[in-house]
Formats: sequence, C-alpha cells, structure tokens
Amino acid sequence: MNKELLKDVIEWDTVNWSHGLKYWEEKCPIKDKDYTCLELGGRRGGLSLWFALNNNKVVCSDYNSPIEQAKPIHEKYNCTDRVTYASIDGTEIGRENEFDVIAFKSILGGINSDKFKNVPQQVIDEIYASLKPGGTLLFAENLASSFLHRIMRKYFVKWGSRWNYLKYNNIEALFTKFSSLEYTTIGFFGAFGRSEAQRIFLGKIDTFLKPIIPKSIRYIVVGVARK
Repeated sequence: MNKELLKDVIEWDTVNWSHGLKYWEEKCPIKDKDYTCLELGGRRGGLSLWFALNNNKVVCSDYNSPIEQAKPIHEKYNCTDRVTYASIDGTEIGRENEFDVIAFKSILGGINSDKFKNVPQQVIDEIYASLKPGGTLLFAENLASSFLHRIMRKYFVKWGSRWNYLKYNNIEALFTKFSSLEYTTIGFFGAFGRSEAQRIFLGKIDTFLKPIIPKSIRYIVVGVARK
C-alpha cells in the first residue's frame, strides 16, 4: 500500500495504526471475498475504502451520514460502486445477522448515550447481533495507556478529558459473547506527536522499541473477534 492510500485509509499516526491493518489482514483475509461489510464511525470512510478496494461490498456509516466527506475519497479510487452510505448509531445498529465483517477504528471512547450506562458494551453487543453466524469484528481502539498519556491528553488534547479511553484490563470482558478473540497492543510515543510528521517519526521509534514496551501501557489495541 503506497503512502497516499495508507493516509486515506488510516488518516493519522499511520505508522502505528497501519500495524493494526496488517494484523487484521493476517487474521482475517478480506481480498476478493465479496463480503458484506460495515464500517462504523466512518467519517472519511477510510476502512470502507480498504474493504471496497479488496472487492467487498461495504456500508460506510457514521452517526450522521458520512457521504459528504467519504464519497470524494472513494471516487478518487473509483470504488463507489461497492460503497453505500448510511446514518447508523453504534448503540442501536438495528440490523440482525446481516454482515460478514464489521470494522471500526477509534470510536468507542467518543460515543455518548443517555440510554446506556456502559456504552462500549452496548456497541459491542449491537455489533454481535449484526454479524452473521461466524462473522468477524475487526476493531482498533485507543487505550488509557500510561499515566503520562492520561496527563498529556488532559492538557493537550481538546477532547482528551471527555473521551472514555478503554482500559487494558477491561478488553476481554467486552467480548464474552464472541466465540473467539485475538488482540495485540501497539504504539506508545506516537500518541504524543502534534503533527503527522512527528507521529510518523515517533511511530518508527515505537516499532523499534515495541519488544521492550509493556503491552499494558501501549496506546492502541487492535483485535479480531469472531461470532
């Protein structure tokens, strides 16, 4: 995948988050499968682009339809014939046994709902119901990570104080309904970059230092859960 396409699929901190894409491809090959897929929290439709370019059908969704931001990117790669757009609330997807694959990247911490006390669990349960038997969830989410991450986000990330960062010790509890779960954690310094150039540089440091950075204080979790 060239740099331009990787940027359109991943959007930010491409070095670290692209390791997650490789993890998904290893655990759940999607090329030429003609899967029916759903991207939640699509916004600019990067994961939808990835599904479509691998010859799958995909619903690109967000709480408000992402068509204005996402369709131009899909048109850029001539894959709009495999993409439809929808407004979908992750806490109330309203589909049942419909999708072969559902994917999301960095959405759980940003969803708020007055209806549900445990929003991340509600989203995961809705995804479970929406997958076909044997279907697969591909997820990538921000972790609470280290004390340093929490402090820096509080003071230097405008949404950091209101984002509900997933805790490493709570990962497995979210997926108890699924028949299997595999996951890994990625990145540490990349989260501190203020520009994409800085994040790329720090992401390369993360790749080099990965063997010695404890799994529990990395800042991204990437996983594959099967219904």
